[in-house]
Amino acid sequence: METPQHQIRAVHTDSTITVYQAYSPALGLPAARDGRFPAAWKRDRMTWIKPSFTWMMYRCGWGTKEGQETVLAVEITRDGFEWALRNSCLSSYERGVHPDLATWQRELKRSPARVQWDPERDLRLRPLPYRSLQLGLSGEASRRYADEWTVSIRDVTPLAREIHALVGSGDLDAAARLLPPERPYPAPQG
Repeated sequence: METPQHQIRAVHTDSTITVYQAYSPALGLPAARDGRFPAAWKRDRMTWIKPSFTWMMYRCGWGTKEGQETVLAVEITRDGFEWALRNSCLSSYERGVHPDLATWQRELKRSPARVQWDPERDLRLRPLPYRSLQLGLSGEASRRYADEWTVSIRDVTPLAREIHALVGSGDLDAAARLLPPERPYPAPQG
């Protein structure tokens, strides 16, 4: 079966979805330890969440990029995630989706969430022919994410390093077996 061009693939349950972010140890370690974002986490900034583990690994270089050394798996409520999707706007103008550029710009200004579709990545972090969701949260969405939707936060940096080491040694089968079990996320209703 062919993978759709745009599809949310994630670890999810009936009530939660797992997204990934990477932070400096100063933010990431307290978040994982306490299961919530610390006061130092800026709730007024745009934050990007990624349901795809391999896309997050591409973004943070397997947890080696400066300021992104701690990789977090953040389990959030599906209700919150779907609220963000319902209140989102595409991060860039697309002819045919938006009536015109000015309409998109107005929608972008008032939307607390941004949808961006980026090429999914394989274990070697090469782009695949289909796209994965990045969801940008700002304002109300960012605050709700940090203070209402978050169910748990886990440090998955050791997992990222283990998979990266296996990829580096050429054992892609073993690396693939360690990947989080992402599957298509059902299209939100309403």
